[in-house]
Amino acid sequence: MLNLLAADTPIFNEGQLDLQALLQAGGPIGYLIIALSVAMVALIIEHLLSIRPGSLMPRVLVEELHQKLSAGQLAEAHAACNQQPSYIAYVIAAGLKESPFGYAAVEKSMEDASSEQAARLSRKIEYLSLIGALAPMLGLMGTVWGMIQAFAEFSEKANPLPADFAPAISEALVTTLFGLCVAVPALAAYAMFRNRIDEFVAETTLTAEQLMMPVKRSLGEKRIVRPPSGKQGTEA
Repeated sequence: MLNLLAADTPIFNEGQLDLQALLQAGGPIGYLIIALSVAMVALIIEHLLSIRPGSLMPRVLVEELHQKLSAGQLAEAHAACNQQPSYIAYVIAAGLKESPFGYAAVEKSMEDASSEQAARLSRKIEYLSLIGALAPMLGLMGTVWGMIQAFAEFSEKANPLPADFAPAISEALVTTLFGLCVAVPALAAYAMFRNRIDEFVAETTLTAEQLMMPVKRSLGEKRIVRPPSGKQGTEA
């Protein structure tokens, strides 16, 4: 009853690792850590599919926006952004909404939209960081509980030998092993996606600014009042 984390069979049998005994030695906490590993793999796969240039900045949408914005079709470009939601679509749509108020308002709105989307992506990968921090703590908790159980059992023996402690202690350390096996790839994946987000955010923001250059020129021309020939123009 005491040693809930111990396996019925030794983890190593004739020098060979018994995976079934290893899983049994982890106990309930070990299975919880395994569940975290499944969640980690699912998150990594999802992030690989969503945090990539083709998802944040679809090539087809970029070409369509370039054509429409160059032709001055702002309403059509805004509609295209709504039909194909993505990082760059959100930034461009936010800028186009402010086009009646001048390019300074457009630029400020695009900066705010880009910061919002970057924060959303950063929050999205925070779950990997959480798993990376939680898994080893769960492993340590399982190990401490296993050690308590092991010493509680051997305290009942009159003259316990050091060799008697080895199996129970090795089984208690299994959850720490499980936790580290989950934490290392989780933290590595978190660092990789964080760097990818920084890179893609900078690239997408630059592309959005380049796409809006025709809008910037057209808004700048509207502010110029054409004077009679021979005189310089003045701002409206």
